[in-house]
Amino acid sequence: MESLTSASSRQRFSRQAESIRRWFRPPRRLRFSRAGGVFTCGTLLLGFAAVGTGNNLLYLVLGAMLGFITLSGWLSEQMIRRVEVRRRPPRGLTAGHPARIAYEVRNDKRRLPSLAVEVGEAALPGRAWVPSVEPGATAVARAEVVFTTRGVFPLETVTLATSFPFGLFRKERDVEIPGEAVVWPRHDLPVREPRPAGERVRRAGESFAGAAGARGEYRGLRPYRAGDDPRDVHWRTTARRGEPVIREYERDRSRALWICLDLRAEPGGLAESAVEIAASLAGAASRRGEPFALATADARVSPGTGAAQLERVLDALARARIRADAPAPNPPVPAGECVLVTARAGGRGRWGDVYAAEREGR
Repeated sequence: MESLTSASSRQRFSRQAESIRRWFRPPRRLRFSRAGGVFTCGTLLLGFAAVGTGNNLLYLVLGAMLGFITLSGWLSEQMIRRVEVRRRPPRGLTAGHPARIAYEVRNDKRRLPSLAVEVGEAALPGRAWVPSVEPGATAVARAEVVFTTRGVFPLETVTLATSFPFGLFRKERDVEIPGEAVVWPRHDLPVREPRPAGERVRRAGESFAGAAGARGEYRGLRPYRAGDDPRDVHWRTTARRGEPVIREYERDRSRALWICLDLRAEPGGLAESAVEIAASLAGAASRRGEPFALATADARVSPGTGAAQLERVLDALARARIRADAPAPNPPVPAGECVLVTARAGGRGRWGDVYAAEREGR
């Protein structure tokens, strides 16, 4: 319990420190490159020499160098001035896997193009490169990012930057774009098949009517949704309406594999391994085309199949809050018909099958 409290305190302190840092972070910044620092120091030294000697040639060179610096600062400001950005975070960020965040960069200036612009998240590494955006035009750039852990991460500030035209300075401008990135746990780990008691889950559960599913008694037609089986497309109605239409069937709940994740654990370590096991069980069921469902103390995902169902389960797992005082999982079917995934060692007990992160070697 003490470690849980200390972890929560560290997270709270980190959020407060980030808020303070953002408060004192100026919306526009000018950074010297190595060449820019050398050039500026040389200009200052030349200025002292010109004042000390009164040499007109030195004054002439000093004026040229100061004009060079002024022109560089003005042009770099024009490159990021009146530039609008829209973020398009990808659907399906997975912890430990590289992903790309897309940015739409629009140049609202009337005459000048924006050249050599970098765009990316202020709090994340990885930058997208936009070589040129004509006046009134829009360009799309993508920055590669990697999230090491699952969860919901706020995306608040996008940074525009340029070193145009001479590379002496780096001009940066912040654009506030509130958003978030939902990072799924890994769901490609090799996991064993549920044991015989777990196999009975998909045959002995209670059945119900009225829910849309993969196969069963014909129910009617509905618009296509992402993850639906292409074999269920009703081509005649699709051709008449000009949009995909799907045959809908009744489904038997007895065929659903219920995955129950126990959130009662200390954050990190084995707890995150348990989340990855639950996600991998769902991924394996999705690849086999079998219906599956999820139950935790915080969320419940009804039975379903396909890619859309897997996304719903992974979204719920990304938002799962591991804590020692979490309630026990309470599935809507008898526990003996469910598969329990937990970070704690223990026997099968009343559950149909148990995946303990420590015992599974994750």
